[in-house]
Amino acid sequence: MRHSRIKTPTSEGEATYHCISRTVNGEWLFDDVAKETFRKQLWRVADYCGVKIVTYTIMVNHFHILVNVPQQTPVADDELLRRYAVLYPKPTKHQTEQLDAIKAELVTNGPEATAWRRRQLARMGDVSQYMKLLKGRFSIWFNQSHERFGTLWAERFKSTLVETTEHVCQTMAAYIDLNCVRAGLVTDPKDYRFCGYAEAVAGDKNSQAGIRAVTGDRTWDDAQAHYREVLFGTGAGAKEAAANISAADLHRTIAEGGKLPLATVLRCRLRYFTDGAVLGSKAFVDAQLITYRQKTGRRERTAPRALPVWTDFGDLATLRGLRQRAFG
Repeated sequence: MRHSRIKTPTSEGEATYHCISRTVNGEWLFDDVAKETFRKQLWRVADYCGVKIVTYTIMVNHFHILVNVPQQTPVADDELLRRYAVLYPKPTKHQTEQLDAIKAELVTNGPEATAWRRRQLARMGDVSQYMKLLKGRFSIWFNQSHERFGTLWAERFKSTLVETTEHVCQTMAAYIDLNCVRAGLVTDPKDYRFCGYAEAVAGDKNSQAGIRAVTGDRTWDDAQAHYREVLFGTGAGAKEAAANISAADLHRTIAEGGKLPLATVLRCRLRYFTDGAVLGSKAFVDAQLITYRQKTGRRERTAPRALPVWTDFGDLATLRGLRQRAFG
């Protein structure tokens, strides 16, 4: 089964996705200025679309985002106008005049206002619309800034549907925040400017809210202590905690039937987290497969696949059985 086929419509309830996209040919295109611009747009577009960023990582040729799409609810006109202003903080003269006309028509629910409202709502509460808008707006900025043209991204985007529970979400969040550690850029993700955890440590309330949500803690101090346990296997710090493991050491441990700490395994590149289609408990994965079959009438030859036993993944399963790969 291709993982892109599995999607839970947000109209049926809350859903969380791990999304990833790479540059064309995997080229190293993003310097710090580009990463900072993407970071700002990531939050701005999320506010407009009504989705919540749990955490993210922006690298030189790709990015990861863990995004929560709440259940769709009616959006009042005042809120639509606020979101529109967020998306277009510096409107053109034409946009300003057009918006003034729309505001006047919203009062009487005129045809132009109705059409405008419909266009805005169509781009909200949906992970595909969020990613399309984010990548499209950034592509325009990047091409204009670098005097280039053509496609920037190698693919539409890949996504994994993530069960919205603390254990599953915080494991996925840690995997995303540790991307910079796997790349050998830092030993502690708090020192990498372009990831959600670093932004949270720096004091950003939105980023802190994402970490608090996956740890279930009410205060940031408690959430940070809890999350560092997931990141490092200890609350002490990076120097006394887990280190990267080489592919050879990982495979030797597996062959010998040994087990590794989860914090160590999260420093490996695990395709279960990027290409597994669905990640969660076996019951959750099975439920998504049943829903898919009921909606499409297709009977795919697949079943939930439990994650390997060489670490304490808990009751985690994916929809696709995949090989593992580690970078040390």
